[in-house]
Amino acid sequence: MTDAEDRKPQSDEARMAFTPPAGVEVGDSESETTSEFALPVGLDVPHPAGAEYEGSAFVPPSTYSAREAPAFTPAAGTPAVSLTKDAPWQDRMRTMLRMPVTERPAPEPVQKAEEGGPAVPRVLDLTLRIGELLLAGGEGAEDVEAAMFAVCRSYGLDRCEPNVTFTLLSISYQPSLVDDPVSAARTVRRRGTDYTRLAAVFQLVDDLSDPETQISLEEAYRRLAEIRRNRHPYPTWVLTSASGLLAGAASVLVGGDLIVFVAAALGAMLGDRLAWLCAGRGLPEFYQFTVAAMPPAAIGVALTVAHVDVAASAVITGGLFALLPGRALVAGVQDGLTGFYITAAARLLEVLYFFVGIVVGVLVVLYFGVQLGAQLNPEAALGSREQPLVQTGASMLLSLTFAVLLQQERSTVLAVTLNGGVAWVVYGAMHYTGGLSPVASTAVAAGLVGLFGQLMSRYRYASALPYTTAAIGPLLPGSATYFGLLAIAQNDVDGGLGSLTKAAALAMAIAIGVNLGSEVSRMFLRGAGRGRKAAKRTRGF
Repeated sequence: MTDAEDRKPQSDEARMAFTPPAGVEVGDSESETTSEFALPVGLDVPHPAGAEYEGSAFVPPSTYSAREAPAFTPAAGTPAVSLTKDAPWQDRMRTMLRMPVTERPAPEPVQKAEEGGPAVPRVLDLTLRIGELLLAGGEGAEDVEAAMFAVCRSYGLDRCEPNVTFTLLSISYQPSLVDDPVSAARTVRRRGTDYTRLAAVFQLVDDLSDPETQISLEEAYRRLAEIRRNRHPYPTWVLTSASGLLAGAASVLVGGDLIVFVAAALGAMLGDRLAWLCAGRGLPEFYQFTVAAMPPAAIGVALTVAHVDVAASAVITGGLFALLPGRALVAGVQDGLTGFYITAAARLLEVLYFFVGIVVGVLVVLYFGVQLGAQLNPEAALGSREQPLVQTGASMLLSLTFAVLLQQERSTVLAVTLNGGVAWVVYGAMHYTGGLSPVASTAVAAGLVGLFGQLMSRYRYASALPYTTAAIGPLLPGSATYFGLLAIAQNDVDGGLGSLTKAAALAMAIAIGVNLGSEVSRMFLRGAGRGRKAAKRTRGF
C-alpha cells in the first residue's frame, strides 16, 4: 500500500473484530465452520448410503420400530369416553374430532381392510368425494367433517385430519408419528338442493360405519356412482307448481284471501320459470334471484293500479317467501356456532348476495309502481282477522311444498309437514295469544323444529336437514322484508331500515333456535348412555 492509502480513514468494515488482519491469508471457502456442534477435522463418521444423518430430529433412531414401540399412557390417565357403540355415528365421530389426535380411542379391528392393508390414496379419494356431495347439498361443515372421519376410520385410517371450508375439502393421513403424511384435496364448484341424494350419501356412510357390514372400496365407489347418476325425484312441472303453492300459502299466512292466493301463485310460478331460463343461459344466481323476485311484485303493483280490492302487500310477501334463502342462512349460523368461522362467513356472504338480489328485483318494481301512482298500504296485509285453522293449514302446505322444492324423499315429507304445522302453532300461541315479541316466539318455535328434526334424524341415522329446513318455512321473515323494501321505495329510509333490521333479527332467531334445539337433543342422547358404567371403562367405540 502507498503512503496515501495508509493515511485514508478506515471504514467500519475495516475496523470490525471479525475482519482478518493484514497479512493473514483466508481460504477460498465462503465462511469458516466454527460451530461447537460441528465435528472436529479428521473425525470420519460412517453414514448409510442415501440416508439422512441419524442425529436429525426428523429421522427415527435405527433401533426404533413403530410396530414394536410400547404404548404411551398420559400422566393424567387415559380420558374416559362416555359414548358407546349404540350412539349414532355422527355423535361418535364428532366427539373424536373435538379430541386431540393423541387422545383419540384406538379403532376396532377393521373388517373392510384389504389384504396387505387399505389403499390409502383410494380411501382418501372416496372420502373427499363423499364430503363433496354432502357440502354441495348444504350440510354443515361439522357434519361433513364427521362423515369424512367416519369413512376413513371404517377403513382403518384413524390418524386422519379432515378440513372443510366453503369451496375446498382437504384431508391428511399420517400412519405414525415418524411416517410422512399423505394429503389430498378436492374443490366444490357446483351446489344444489337435492336432499334425496343427501340422504343416500348418509345411508352409505352409515353402512360403512357399521362394523357388521363389509363393504369393499369397489362396492363403495359403485354405490357412490349410482347416487351421482340418480335423477331428481320430482319433475320440473312439479317443482314449478310447488313454488306457486308455496307463495300462495305464504300469502294466506299474512292475511290473504283466495284471490291473493291465486295471484301470488301465478307470480311465483312465472318467477320460477324466468329463473330457470336465466340458469340455462349461465347467469349467476344473483341475477336469477333478481329476476325471480320481479313477477310477484309486478302482479301486486298491477292489482293496486287497477284498483282491485285485494291485499297487494300479501301477494308480494307470498312471492318473497319462495325466494328467501333460509337453508343457507341456517347452515351459515350453524357453522359459526360450531367454530367454522371461515365457512360461516362465506355462507352468510352468499345469503347476503341472494338477499341483495331479491331487494334489487323488488325495489325496481316498487319504484316504478310508486311512480305510476300505486297506493301500496303496508298495513293491508295485517288488517284481516286471525284465522288459526286456515293459517295452520297454510303453514303445513308451505312446509310440504318447500320439502318438494328441496327434492326430499317422499318418506320424509309427512314428518316435515307436521313439524312445520307444530312450529306455526307454537309461534301463533306465543305471539298472538300470549303477546310475546315475534323474535322470541320465532326462536322458541325454531328451537322445537331443530329438536324434533334432530331426534328424527338420529332415529333414522340420517341427516337432520330434511326434517328441519322445510319446517322453518312458515317462520321466515317475508312480511318484514317486504315492508322494509316498500318503506325504502316510498323514501322512508329510517322505517325501511328498521323493518329490515327486524327481518335480520327474525332470521338469526330462526338459525340460532334450530341449532340450539339440535344441541339439546344431542344432550338427551348422550345422557341416555351414561348409565352404562361398563362402557366408561373401555376406549372402544
